[in-house]
Amino acid sequence: MNGIPLITRQQKKVAVLIPAWNEADIVDRTILAVRTLDLVTEIIVIDDCSTDETYRISLESGARVVRHRTNYGKGAALYSGILSTDAEIVVFLDADMGETAVEIEKLISPVLEGRCDMTIGCLPRPLRGGFGLVKGFARRGIRKLGGIELNAPLSGQRACNRRVLDVIGRLGNGYGVEVAMTIDAARSGMRLLEVEVDMKNREYGRNLRGFLHRGKQFLQIARVLLSRAGDR
Repeated sequence: MNGIPLITRQQKKVAVLIPAWNEADIVDRTILAVRTLDLVTEIIVIDDCSTDETYRISLESGARVVRHRTNYGKGAALYSGILSTDAEIVVFLDADMGETAVEIEKLISPVLEGRCDMTIGCLPRPLRGGFGLVKGFARRGIRKLGGIELNAPLSGQRACNRRVLDVIGRLGNGYGVEVAMTIDAARSGMRLLEVEVDMKNREYGRNLRGFLHRGKQFLQIARVLLSRAGDR
């Protein structure tokens, strides 16, 4: 091969970014699950000014921790994580995945192999959930502004290469992070691939807490869609 070394997929650096706010009860299980994956080079927890033991437990579980002194929100936490690594492949992972976090291997492989620029995890339908209004709202917004149809528009479990990170704009600080990321990537011609993963995170049922959560989601996604509509 003329003395030119081959670049194998194992040589690419893979960083897993875990934004966390008061996740002391489960973040250790998420970290330990990710540590079992040979593909992962580093794990970075972004502690977004937790008031519990998230920082200490994350360190003790083997993660590198970036600590915010103010609660800025998920978008800012992910951005801090991006600035903290030079990895070629970056994985976004919610802190409450626990043992099912090992499923991110299914998201990493297609990006490492060059089959796409970003993967999006499609989780099983929750046993307890809402009526799908927020999800449908996000799906329609992505279709209109990004030109693509997704089954899991709100999934926070993703892997992407540096090309995607270079084109995404301001992510915001709430539940619109994934919608913003998807629209920016699609508009820039990135190749997106949805992948089924057997993962499970915190569920919000059809109770007051659940409806308040989804109401907050709706408003923050609406802000993102309005901002992206203004960029057209």
